[in-house]
Amino acid sequence: CPPLPAISRPGPASAVPRMADATFDPACVPNPCTTLRPVSAAGAVGAGAVRPGVVSLTLGTSGVVFATTDEPLVEPEGRLHAFCHAVPGKWHFMGVTLSAAGSLQWYHDTLTPDESFADIVAEAEHAPAGSDGLLFLPYLSGERTPYPDPLARGSFVGLTVRHTREHLTRAVLEGVAFSMKDCFGLLQGAGLGAVKEVRIAGGGARGALWRKIVASALGLPMLTVNSTEGAAYGAALLGGTGTGAWPTVEAACDATIAVTGRDEPVPEWTKAYEALYPRYRAVYPALKPTYDSLGS
Repeated sequence: CPPLPAISRPGPASAVPRMADATFDPACVPNPCTTLRPVSAAGAVGAGAVRPGVVSLTLGTSGVVFATTDEPLVEPEGRLHAFCHAVPGKWHFMGVTLSAAGSLQWYHDTLTPDESFADIVAEAEHAPAGSDGLLFLPYLSGERTPYPDPLARGSFVGLTVRHTREHLTRAVLEGVAFSMKDCFGLLQGAGLGAVKEVRIAGGGARGALWRKIVASALGLPMLTVNSTEGAAYGAALLGGTGTGAWPTVEAACDATIAVTGRDEPVPEWTKAYEALYPRYRAVYPALKPTYDSLGS
């Protein structure tokens, strides 16, 4: 068994294996390999979130709020995660909700498997902001942020006979947005500092309705960029930087990534969410004993 390579910081080329050794083709040229960071950091690079003040918000299977910092920040209860960034000399601080677009995937596969995502989300546009008092907790896989609790459960709370499928769909989108707001609030409470812009990415961010719901829940514009490949694109930029195509990760992002869209908060929705969010926050503590008993 060959020895493992030495541990090194991300970026520079760390090995130059010959593809000929693997393919038995002497015409193959050496291929540089660079040391990369985990998918969350690569995703932030793919969105151009490589400087303090620029936050990346990803609506993938899980949801990630990812911030670049000059120094490591600490959240004493372990609800946030701090690591070295893919950008040399920087740190990243992030909150993760385990079922973001994964919640919509579950909802679709369970209740509307014969309809497209676009169709069911379009239905949700007919429901009012706040879904007429219907709440959804997106803890379908347990949770990490803001509650590191493997026994947490997903829940609809507040169902009445007047609620329709469009209310349920919108409640799922809003529940995920509130969970991302939880992450964002913890980051700011731990000393994140001023936020200049939020760049939203991931499969869930392809739909304008969900982007506007998140913008309205956070009270901040959501910016989209020309890169749609996320972490894969970020990994390519890190590889290019490591092989000398760009002098720094920041330079790679500046050369290739541009803001292409902006979704503003909807004032009426923001007002509705400000009233509903404290009620959302009250549900988990009230249901935790039940979650614990079900999990046991």
